[in-house]
Amino acid sequence: MPTSSAFPLRACVYLALAAALPAQVVDTSRSPYARLHGVPVQAVRMGEGFWTPRLRVNVEKSIPALLDLLEEHGAVDNFRRLGARKAVSRRGPLYTDSDVYKWMEAAAFVLQSGASPGLEARLDALADEIAAAQEPTGYLNTYYVEERRGLRFTEMQRSHELYCLGHLIQAAIAYERARGKRKLLDAGIRFANYLVASFGPQERPALTGHPELEMAMVELYRATGDRRYLNFAGYLLSGVERERLKLRDSDIRYLFSGVPFTSRTRFEGHAVRAMYASCGAADDYMETGDAAYRETLEALWRDMTGRKMYITGGVGSRAAGEAFGEDYELPNRQAYTESCAAIGNLMWNWRLLLARGETRFADVMERALYNGINSGMSLSGTLYCYRNPLESAGEKIRNPWYDTTCCPPNLQRTFASLPGYLYATSPAGVYVNLYHASELVWHLESGVPLKLRQATRYPWDGAIEIAVDPAAPAEFTLFLRIPEWSERSAVAVNGQPVAGWRAGQYCEIRRRWAAGDRVKLALDTRPRLTASNPLVHENAGRVAVERGPLVYCLESHDNPAVPDLAGVALSLAGAFREEDRPDLLGGVRVLRRAGFAARRPLAAEPLYRPFTPQPEPATPVELTFIPYYAWANRAPAGMQVWVRWH
Repeated sequence: MPTSSAFPLRACVYLALAAALPAQVVDTSRSPYARLHGVPVQAVRMGEGFWTPRLRVNVEKSIPALLDLLEEHGAVDNFRRLGARKAVSRRGPLYTDSDVYKWMEAAAFVLQSGASPGLEARLDALADEIAAAQEPTGYLNTYYVEERRGLRFTEMQRSHELYCLGHLIQAAIAYERARGKRKLLDAGIRFANYLVASFGPQERPALTGHPELEMAMVELYRATGDRRYLNFAGYLLSGVERERLKLRDSDIRYLFSGVPFTSRTRFEGHAVRAMYASCGAADDYMETGDAAYRETLEALWRDMTGRKMYITGGVGSRAAGEAFGEDYELPNRQAYTESCAAIGNLMWNWRLLLARGETRFADVMERALYNGINSGMSLSGTLYCYRNPLESAGEKIRNPWYDTTCCPPNLQRTFASLPGYLYATSPAGVYVNLYHASELVWHLESGVPLKLRQATRYPWDGAIEIAVDPAAPAEFTLFLRIPEWSERSAVAVNGQPVAGWRAGQYCEIRRRWAAGDRVKLALDTRPRLTASNPLVHENAGRVAVERGPLVYCLESHDNPAVPDLAGVALSLAGAFREEDRPDLLGGVRVLRRAGFAARRPLAAEPLYRPFTPQPEPATPVELTFIPYYAWANRAPAGMQVWVRWH
């Protein structure tokens, strides 16, 4: 391997390590119908920037604190009692095992980015406890034991047995890819083998009441080459067992399973389940190339992004059933928008990006990541939002623990795996999907070692500089994502402007690249006003404020002169004034603009009154907006994203 000054020995050693453990978030390196291939998490070193404090607090506070809480609430003891290591009663809901597995996956992704002996020791100890709890058949679940043993696989609509197995497999694969340790993976494989031998069209019927196993089984196929796992994922997605399982229409709508996935034309029912099922279908498509999957995935994507997705990238508007609503049913204060659903949106669009190679999927990923996901964890790293509304009267929204603990470890594994989403490759070249100060040490698909270095303050600044350093001169294409919101961008290579780019597409720069080449990209991050479709009735006469990938909101703390945020109107005259506030909320850029405030709280007005075409008298005020992700990090206060205009 070359060791020129442009590609020093340390990078070659690092590349050799990455090549030995190809730890992509989703490994499409051999998927015949994937256009893009992710890079290993450990091939990307994150520099100082927007996400650095989040990743640091995730490792230093969030992950350790959550394991302590899982211990405190008995989730780990549930395994110890089965391994005859502790005489205690089982505690927690029937799906608690999955919370432990998601924590383990988060820890494994951290280890993919670098050594952490203390964390690795805790992960090893957990793997021992889990392996000791496994039955000789391969079955492994802490709920369906003892007096509930007879209920195994008899109530699949609610049991979460296969959901928990899916998270076990994903954690096991992430850990094996991080450190090459197989104890947890061997346990997952034993359970998977038991499942595929016992269930199927010629055996007992199976249903994932909560989809998750579908994508896990495809990833297990990718990790082992055993096609039985891919076939079983296809069986689960086929929905052939409706009659044998006696499923009702209400079950099918809520679960988003039980009928052929390819018969779906719209999202309905439980939002997280729908997202996870769609992830599994996208994974299956990348292995099989089934055109019916492709068409269904496209129809569902257009249904979600055109009628059912919040501006924050959150999905699932109804608290009842944690479900999608009807078309354009996107209430603000009542919005459920579970953190796990926004994460599912990211996961699904990542798979669609790998399958199709189109920027629209990366745009949705970015929207969900910076807003609907990032809001889910407090800046301190130890408080979490289960739901993420777009308007609040000041109710408490963040908590350190939930009896249903799905969101905290899900957020942790998302942040821990974040480096794996920034870049991708194809036979044509290298894709830059997300912008952040970072260094990619990997290789072209031709085998030429390559280093990319991003220098940027994105999203606070739209200026991005990329140093392109192949180990030897090579011709390939550098694909730079131009977000759909950046209508006024500029691209240059070695000082020479590049033409032909369009917002919402990759800017494709094909040339013979050599060490020392530099690319400069300037994205248009000026504040902008966004309106929603008129059919979103709650937002009639309102606008949202966005800047770059960030959605902004009003919070009462920053607007003390406003008696009631509901009575605020933004002036369409004038412009935004931007101000960097390193002392506020971990360091943010606030936006200020003239507006008007009602002279008294709207609750003081009568319920009904005579109509008058004259506007009510209002008080001129300066409104201050903060990034949505940072709300609810101080004392409880009013908040709103959509603001009336005047």
